[in-house]
Formats: sequence, structure tokens, C-alpha cells
Amino acid sequence: MAKTTSAAKFVYFFGGGKADGNESMKNLLGGKGANLAEMAGHPNLRLPVPPGFTITTEVCTWYYQNNKTFPQVLQKQVAESIHRMEKLTGKTFGDITNPLLVSVRSGARKSMPGMMETILNVGLNEQTIKGLIARSGDERFAYDAYRRLIMMYADVVMEKAAGIEPKNGKGIRKLLDEKLEKVKQSKGYFSDTDLTVGDLKALVKEYKATVLKVLGKAFPEDPNEQLWGGIGAVFASWNGRRAIEYRRIEKIPDDWGTAVNIQAMVFGNMGNDSATGVAFTRNPGNGENRFYGEYLVNAQGEDVVAGIRTPAPVNEYSKNPQSEHLPTLEKRMPQLYKELYTYQKRLEKHYKDMQDIEFTIEKGTLYMLQCRVGKRNGIAAVRMATEMYSEKLIDIHTAIKRVAPNQLIELLLPMIDPKAEQVNPVIAKGLPAGPGGAKGRVVFSSAEAVEWAHRGEKVVLVREETSPEDVDGMHKSQAILTTKGGMTSHAALVARGWGKCCIVGCGDIEIHQENKTFRANGTLIKEGDWITLNGTKGFVYEGSLPLVDIDLDKNQSYNDLMKLVSKVKVMAVRTNAETPHDAEQGLRFGAEGIGLFRTEHMFYGENSEQPLFLLRKMIVSKTAKERKTALNDLFVFVKKDIKATLEVMKGYPVTIRLLDPPLHEFVPHDSAKLHELSRELGISMSLLRRRVLALHENNPMLGHRGVRLGISYPEITEMQVRAIFEATAELLKDGKKAFSEIMVPVTCTVNELTHQKKIVDRVYKEVCENKGLAAIPYLYGTMIEIPRAAIKADHMAEVADFFSFGTNDLTQMSFGFSRDDIGGFLPVYLDEKLLHDDPFQTIDQEGVGLLIRMGTEKGRKTKPHLKVGICGEHGGDAESVKFCHRIGMNYVSCSPFRVPIARLAAAHAAIEDAETSAKNKSKPALPAPTNGKVSKKHRLAIS
Repeated sequence: MAKTTSAAKFVYFFGGGKADGNESMKNLLGGKGANLAEMAGHPNLRLPVPPGFTITTEVCTWYYQNNKTFPQVLQKQVAESIHRMEKLTGKTFGDITNPLLVSVRSGARKSMPGMMETILNVGLNEQTIKGLIARSGDERFAYDAYRRLIMMYADVVMEKAAGIEPKNGKGIRKLLDEKLEKVKQSKGYFSDTDLTVGDLKALVKEYKATVLKVLGKAFPEDPNEQLWGGIGAVFASWNGRRAIEYRRIEKIPDDWGTAVNIQAMVFGNMGNDSATGVAFTRNPGNGENRFYGEYLVNAQGEDVVAGIRTPAPVNEYSKNPQSEHLPTLEKRMPQLYKELYTYQKRLEKHYKDMQDIEFTIEKGTLYMLQCRVGKRNGIAAVRMATEMYSEKLIDIHTAIKRVAPNQLIELLLPMIDPKAEQVNPVIAKGLPAGPGGAKGRVVFSSAEAVEWAHRGEKVVLVREETSPEDVDGMHKSQAILTTKGGMTSHAALVARGWGKCCIVGCGDIEIHQENKTFRANGTLIKEGDWITLNGTKGFVYEGSLPLVDIDLDKNQSYNDLMKLVSKVKVMAVRTNAETPHDAEQGLRFGAEGIGLFRTEHMFYGENSEQPLFLLRKMIVSKTAKERKTALNDLFVFVKKDIKATLEVMKGYPVTIRLLDPPLHEFVPHDSAKLHELSRELGISMSLLRRRVLALHENNPMLGHRGVRLGISYPEITEMQVRAIFEATAELLKDGKKAFSEIMVPVTCTVNELTHQKKIVDRVYKEVCENKGLAAIPYLYGTMIEIPRAAIKADHMAEVADFFSFGTNDLTQMSFGFSRDDIGGFLPVYLDEKLLHDDPFQTIDQEGVGLLIRMGTEKGRKTKPHLKVGICGEHGGDAESVKFCHRIGMNYVSCSPFRVPIARLAAAHAAIEDAETSAKNKSKPALPAPTNGKVSKKHRLAIS
């Protein structure tokens, strides 16, 4: 052990109604250790927690910084804590007459379910087992505990922590599991509990021989060697493959480390008056305020989450089709259930949040092994937050923070089309562990899920049960389907945390791994076949059924949450829209305007034939006269589209981007379509080909597009601006509200804005006169998407009334990355941590963000009331939204279905800002964002 100061405290004890730590010390003690200390020592709780101690996360950091060694004082502090445990339990660690056995568990500051290691029954050997038998009076129980220790220790300490790669992909745990299954099959046993003392003794002997043969080292008999081997293995598991993968997915920092919790063992496998279980203070699947849980008689904790046996319900409410025939804990052990019910009520009231509880009953005595904030899906999170607020358990800020912005995605998840469900038979039923509908091709292993997903296939992972080793494949899958396990199994827990469609305990299907098929009530499904899952009901369908969007208007909890969000958020959220339908959808989700209306959308899709023809006619025109003739015809379509969208928005601002893409994108290049266009335009193919060839550019991204088109062909700008002003004027004259913002794209100098503004001013005056209006409210601005424009923002603001940062192109030009071609290298950058995030998903705050901040500050230095927003897809990314709030933007804009996410993120940002200001007692450097709508007086003043 490496040297360190003797004054350093690395071990925190809990037990006997006292604790060295408390719930606030999660960074040091990890979530599990902090909560054990709180349960054991807080005056309002003092629950029956088996005594133990926590080795801090600082030791994990030390472990990796000092060649996987421990501080010198740690051994002494651990020994002292073991002695305190012995005094409280009346047992002695390593004693052959009355042995103290312990569990060794991980405990990061943020829950990582099943990603790191646990070892139970540490301290058992050929000598101490005699004392365990004498004290328990149950030889079968003792040998069952022993065989579990050997299996876990060999797997966790002797193989994984030692860095031994399994031969033929079969780890020691799998080999030992196969030996267990072989005994069960040969003797016709259904469950592990059917094994006799003789069977277990033989297995222990065989396990030890197999460990020695396969790993080249004997299972250690020394209890202290077992203990320290376990401690080191838990620290080593922090950098295990599955833990690293989970941290990457969940964005948990690598330098946090894990704590290690050593706790006196209590046994749920000491007979039919013993049990173990997992419960939640509220239903984690739908958020209902009802106590929900599962338990197993004569079992240890790992049996519940592993899905090896079908768990029984703790009460009537917890019953499901797989467990409805099993006796509830409430009926089987009524007094203990009542005690457990009281504890869960106290825990929720104390923590003011839904708790995930692990408990064990040993010989009729209830012990609380763990509590933590329970994983929940998005639907449950929203319901819990709003109901706890209504119950006055939490305040408005806490309620909003309880729902992560990305959890709202689950409320927006598609569901299977009800019409399709009516005509397609259900081939299997299981437990609805993850909401929504999902479909994909069947695969039977995590590795296959990853491989198929990399090929662009949508897959459903089908397993008997999942384990932490499957985490990567689970994440890459559209949905997860297991034949075993309950609502507290590994698959259910992980899927719930990710908001992924999941069905567990689907006993209707039988997997045949050897030929990669499963049979469901007579239906044979092969690898690669499509299946569709209804994760809300637990139904499985053959084939690819259509999915539809759900109706959020009927979700009262969601509507309640959005009311709270509207009270708190400061920054406005707009939607990007291309059609009146998009605009309506955005409004339905709470958008406060349109931040990006693209005019070019009308040239694609339904009813686009005529406008596309006119645009092509304009593009290949030889003279300005030809061009103006085509534009005059096109004007009717552009005006109609803009007017319809302005009318839908009812006075909310609509930012209309002038034509942006290079013209060559609208011209056909295959011979058949060129011949057709030649006939329609009445020009020869040779002439048409020459004109099309003239449009070719080596780098269209940086070529003749955006404002450059308007400068080269002023008539293009004039047509669009006239359409905007006339559409607005006609709506105003009809007594309707309309407000447009004209946005000039791809600018890099104020001279471009000045050039285009002259056209705008002339057309504005003409339309006002023609329509008999004194004024038409509007704003004139630009999209900042070129670094030079951000750097020269103070000059750009001399002409622009607003900036909208086009973060997609700004990111491309700042990084020199083409977003269409990053697939070949970006995954490597992320894996190697050369970049923390995909810069096209989350704003690069250190680089691109610096340009945005600079542009905002310099622009407002010139024009203090400059309106500023963003309109790239970053507007729907929670971290990017928070950044935009911090720098004082007026709004963000995103696609309609991400509007709720952005609204919630904006509320989170406002709360975080308020909390930071309260701590620092300082005001934000930039003006606070406005509510998004500009007053009529201000609009007219600007225009």
C-alpha cells in the first residue's frame, strides 16, 4: 500500500443508529454510501440498515493515480471499521464459530445500475462455513451462499479485475453457470431452490476445480484476501468496458470514480421465512402514486434483478399477468409488509422524491439495504413531478428540474397505429417496461445489435434476460424484448432510464439460440424478421406495423408541466417551419413564433410541380427580362405560401429566410428530365445543357448562394420581399395579425445588407402605397453563419434589426468539417475524447460558442435592443439552449417536435441562472432575454 498522511479519512462508518456521513456527501461517498449513511443515521429515519462502511471515491482516484495501489492508512481504517461491525453484530470476520460475512458493492455518485461489480458472502471458506451452518441450522443455505461467492469472486476478482480474456468468449461465470444448469437438467429441477445440500456441496467442489483449471489460480480461502480482492475489483470495474460505455452514453465524467461499500450480510435465502426484493415508492412505469414492488422468497438480491425466477408482487397493485397467481408479500408476511410500507412512506417524504428500495427479510426480520432516487421513464417523470408539486411536496423549480428535457422525447414517441393493432394478432404478451411503440429486425445478441445498427438497420434485441454486458447492444436497439425478468429486472431498469421501448418477462416466446429463432404461440420468427412492440401494453406483433404520433393534448401531466415551464422560463422558443402544417404543429407544442421559414421548401414534395417548373425556368433564363417573367409567375405561389403561414401564426413573428441554396440544386441532371425541361421551356437540349453546366460549382457550400444570388439577381430578392409585404398587408387589412422578419442569409459584410436593404425599402414603400397602409410592421435582419459576420457583428448591426445564428453552417465553417462527411472520423474523435460532443448536435461552446457570444455582445453594443436567436437544430438541444440563455438570446428555434424539449431546457436554464445569481449575488453581464414578442411600437420604430 502506498504511503499517505495518517490524518486523511478514507472510511466512513454507518450502523447502530449513527453514521459518519450523510446524504449531502454523494461526491465523496457515492450515491449508495451517502444514502446508507442517511438511512442509518438521520434522526428522522434510523432505519434497520445492516452496519457497514464506505471507502470514498478519493481512494478510487488514488488507486488509478498510484499504479492500482491503496493509501497506507486505508488498511488500518478498514480494520477499525470491521471491528465496529463485529461489535454491533456480535459476529467476527473470519471466525470459524460465528463468522461475519460481508458484501462488497460499488457506488458511484450517479446511479449506474449493474455497470460495476458486487460480491456477496465475502468471508466464507471451508472453515467459516461450519460456523455459518451451526449458527443458521441450515446446511443447504450455507452451501448455496458458498457457491454464489465462488462464482462471483472468480468472475469479478480473478478474471475481470485480473484482465484475463475468456477463451472462446466464455467467461468463468458462464462456465460455472453451465455446470449449475447441467445439474438442474440432469435431475429435472425447475429452479435453483430445488438443489439439495448434496448437489450444492458437489457444485462447490466442482466450481473450485474449474476455477483452478481455467484461471490457473485457486479460489482464496483467506477472508482478508477475499475482502481486499473484492475492494480492488470494484475499483477496477470503474474502468470496465460496460461502465465506460454506460458513462459515455449517460455523459458521466470519467474522473468521478466510485466508492466501495462493505456491509454486513443479511440473508434472504435462509428458507421460506426469508426473502429479498426491490420496490418503488411510486410506479416507475407510469408515475402513479402507488407503492410498487417485487420480491422472491428464499433468494438473494441478485436473483430479483437477474430475472432468473419470476418475482412475486409485494401487493395487489403490483400484480401483472406473469405474477398474478403468486402470493403477495402483503398476504404472506402482513406485519413485515406493513413495516416496509411505513419505511417507504418515510423515505419519500424525507427525500421528497420517488425512491428505489432494496430490502431483505432474514428469518422474519426486515432490513433496508439501499435506497436511491428511482429510475423512471419520461411519462412517469412528468406525472411524478407535477403531482408532487400539487401535493406541496416540492416547489415549482424542483418540479421542473425533476424532468430532464430529453425525457420529453418519450412523450413524443410514436405509438403503433391503433387501426393496425386492430387487424394484426398479438403473437406474445409480456410486461410493459418501456413506453411507446417500436419496430425492428430481430437479433439475439448484443454484438449483433451493434453490428446491424452500424449497417443502418433498425433492430430489436431479443434475449432470455439482459445483463450489464449487453449495455451497448441495448442502447443501439430500437427496443428490447426478454422472456424472463420482472419490472425491476436489469432490462426494465436500464430501458426505463433511457426511455427505450421494452417488454420483459414475455414467457409466451421460446428462444432457440442455436438456430437464431424464437417461437411465439406457434409463430416462428427468425433472425432478421421484423417485429413490432407496444411497450405501453406489453404486446408483440409480427411484421413492421405503422407507427403514429401520440396526442399530447390528452396528457394532463404534460400540460400541467408546460404551464409551470411557462411561468419560469425567460427565453422564447420558436419553431422551424416549412409549411402551414408545420407552423400549426409548432404552435400546438407552444412555439412563440417561427425562427426559420424556408421559402425553397415549396419546390419539393406535394403540389410542387408548377412552382418548381417556374423556378427552373427562371434559373436557366438568359436575360433579366426572361428571369422577371418567370419570377412574376412564381410570385403568386410564394405569396400564397407566406400568407398562409403568417395567418396560422396569428401575429407571432415569422422569420422568413430569403432563397438560400445554390441554384444548381433545383436543376435536373439526368437526361430524361433534362429533355422534359427542354420541351417545357421551348429551348434546345444543347442550349439547356450549356446553361446547366454554367451553374456547376466546385464548392457549392461556399459558392453562388444566399445573399450572393440577391446581389447578382436583384429581381429574385424583389420578388420574395414583395410577396412578404403584400401577404402581410392583405392580412392586416382583413383585420388579422401578421408580423414578418426578413432574414438575409450567408452574409459576411454589412455592405451586402445595405445593398439588399435598398431593395427592401423601395418595395416596402410601393406596397404601402398600393395597399393604402401607413406602415407594415416588420424587422430586417440577417443569418450569422459565416465567422467573419460574427467578428464584424458591430458593423452588421448598423443595418440589421436582428441576428439569427445559423449554427449548422457556422459550425461547418469554424471546424472545417462537412456535416455530410463526418461519419468516417467523428466516431473516432468521440471515442478518443478528442471532442466531448458531436458539434453538430451540441454547440461547441469553446469555439463556435465564442463566436456567437462575441457576435451577440458586439451587435448589442451597436444596437442595444438587437433581437438575437438561433435557428439551427442546436435550438432543440438542451445544453445548447442553456448556453443561449446564458449569453442573453431572445429565443431559440427548432423543429416542431423538439419545441417542448427546448421550452423545458429554457426553464432549466432560467432556474440555474437564478441559483447561480443567488450564490454569487451578481447580475448577468448581458441584458436578460425578452419574452420573444416585440411590441408594436418597437416594431414600427425599427421598420
